[in-house]
Amino acid sequence: MQSIMAWNWELAEWPNFAWDAAELAPLEQRFLLGSGELAGVFKHLEASDQDELVMESLSNEAMTTSEIEGETLDRASVQSSIKRQLGIATEPRRVPPAEQGIAEIMVDAYRSYANPLHHETLFSWHRSLMAGRTDLSEIGQYRTTEEPMQIVSAGRFPDSPTVHFEAPPSNRVADEMNTFLAWFNAASPLPALTRAGIAHLYFESIHPFADGNGRLGRAISEKAIAQNLGRPTYSSLASVILSRRRAYYDSLERASRIMEVTEWLLWFGDAALEAQRNTTNMVEFILAKTQLFDRLRGQLNPRQEKALRRMFQEGPDGFKGGLSAGNYSKITGAPPATTTRDLSDLVEKGALSRVGENRHTRYYLNQNAP
Repeated sequence: MQSIMAWNWELAEWPNFAWDAAELAPLEQRFLLGSGELAGVFKHLEASDQDELVMESLSNEAMTTSEIEGETLDRASVQSSIKRQLGIATEPRRVPPAEQGIAEIMVDAYRSYANPLHHETLFSWHRSLMAGRTDLSEIGQYRTTEEPMQIVSAGRFPDSPTVHFEAPPSNRVADEMNTFLAWFNAASPLPALTRAGIAHLYFESIHPFADGNGRLGRAISEKAIAQNLGRPTYSSLASVILSRRRAYYDSLERASRIMEVTEWLLWFGDAALEAQRNTTNMVEFILAKTQLFDRLRGQLNPRQEKALRRMFQEGPDGFKGGLSAGNYSKITGAPPATTTRDLSDLVEKGALSRVGENRHTRYYLNQNAP
């Protein structure tokens, strides 16, 4: 299973990555412009809506960064844990260790984004991430075993798996992490996306832990961006990476063999820009919800308000395929005749738009209503 080509950490230039700053400049400029626009829109949110955005962004990041690694979590448990840690009212719920652990990392990274990154920060995150695991002997510490740390997949033959990456031996990890943290915490002239992309690749190349490196590496990327901006990003970079998971792994693998990493940074920067656009859409969506309920205050019956709030819970994309009369009845308990009147009234008031006829009729949130 030996690699013919050298890994980046075996090259003479390591860890001095190189890239074409001019090629990355347009991405960096668009990201800074978008960050300013997002900050401006965020200020218009009420305090409760700001809390909602923070909770949604942290829970989305927790869910998707775990799903990238093949771990499916319970969203309600993740949200409950995040709300408790942020001091937001939530229903009593027993939260499993995996959901509790990733929620702790997300909240700590959000609150302490401006703080330097230390070994103990990473150890604490790793202990949270591995909570409940009984198959690992090295939790909350860097790996020390002599076995090679490899990322492999099954090859064409059972006895010849494909090695996608091999990390530095464990006896180099402590020194490599000292150098990495000194680089990360130094006053950096690098723009946001470049610094975050290098940080992620650099950390993944060291692969300092027995497990959980991907999730911690993505948290470090978010921390780097927030530090450059001077505020939390409220974006879920992991959501975009999940939607491009194959390309993400392929790009990382190519970058793990070279020191000129412009291609990786372009890929990473484009993903970060999409995550930023998604966050801006979410902020505008929350604003639209507030404006809609303000406009219709005193004009909705309890059934209509319950159904609208349930629709907003689905996010900007709403119910897949739209809201049907049957869905409305299930949400509100209303009989068919009442459902028809309620939905027609919501369309007349501009809260919903109607598409189709008869049993194919579907309703969508009318977010652009005056």
